[in-house]
Amino acid sequence: MWNNVVTGVFNTFIQNDISCLRFNFRAVGGSTGQHGDGEEERTDVRACIKFLIEERNNKKIFICGYSYGAAIGCSVVNSFDKIIGYAAVSFPWAFMGSTFKERAQTDKPKLFIQGDKDNIAHYNHFEKNYNFYDEPKKFHIVKGADHFYVGYEIKVATYVLVFYKSLIS
Repeated sequence: MWNNVVTGVFNTFIQNDISCLRFNFRAVGGSTGQHGDGEEERTDVRACIKFLIEERNNKKIFICGYSYGAAIGCSVVNSFDKIIGYAAVSFPWAFMGSTFKERAQTDKPKLFIQGDKDNIAHYNHFEKNYNFYDEPKKFHIVKGADHFYVGYEIKVATYVLVFYKSLIS
């Protein structure tokens, strides 16, 4: 929740008066609970979305996730009609397996952002997996960026913001 990529996107959205919710998955940072191999973390994301819809009366929900958070967050895209799309930054296809890849399949708009020097969510895995996804979809390759996007946070956040704004206009 506090890494540079998530913070960059969060701050950019807040600076543009766009309501955001960020959180740590169970067993991360000060969160309670135990790691749930992705399934329990999907429950965490659904609970957050349910809160936004039922308690905050949000009409449209946009998911943005980074690395593990991209695989988990984007895998619930079809769980609620009010989810309008997602952005996945460094989706870890090889690490998370085909289940999360398939769960992130949707006819809703999706954006993939990938560093061409990423040595964790390897760039070549992006090349192998992007075509699996149905339209509408877009991607941005951040030249020179590794998995941590140090120095590229504003670029990533801007890509996400522009994509989000295209969905609500």
